[in-house]
Amino acid sequence: MIRVLLADDQALIRGALASMLRLEPDLEVVGEVGSGAEVEAVALRTRPDVVLMDVQMPGKDGLAVTADLARSLPACKVVICTTFGRPGYLTRAVAAGAVGFVVKDAPPEQLVEAVRRAAAGLRVLDHALASEAMLSGTSPLTTREREVLAEALGGGTVTDIARALGLSDGTVRNHVSSAMAKTSARTRAEAARIAEERGWL
Repeated sequence: MIRVLLADDQALIRGALASMLRLEPDLEVVGEVGSGAEVEAVALRTRPDVVLMDVQMPGKDGLAVTADLARSLPACKVVICTTFGRPGYLTRAVAAGAVGFVVKDAPPEQLVEAVRRAAAGLRVLDHALASEAMLSGTSPLTTREREVLAEALGGGTVTDIARALGLSDGTVRNHVSSAMAKTSARTRAEAARIAEERGWL
């Protein structure tokens, strides 16, 4: 039996995935969690072979949790299963240690096969996204620029962003200017939107 842990903050999606996987004779759903902060503890307790991981979850995002699992439970394979089919997410997921990346609107049989292939130690990547990721390259943003743009998504002022990150206004302006140049954006809001659309945040 292939032991599977589901991590998705949407209960309806999580329940549908669990029901679908339980129809397969070789798959066993050993846990379901709705928060990124819960995943590692549940994984250490249930010892799944594969974790189907959403990207955007409360507490901690799926990419950070993937990196945590690569350290604490290296035998466990992570397949990112997300609504957001962005090449930047795929690149970051692989860098974090994921062996698979599929979108939620994939046919059910494709998702089931992804779990089996991941359990067998094979990579499972959406081909179109993988090609796009190779063509677009890796994110040019620094860690701090990503943090500043992520805060900018909320629409706060430079002072709000500086306060949230413990930086000076001038430092935030410098990071925003650099990020705008790298994204060819005219405003910080546009830079944040472009970076989010590309999966860099």
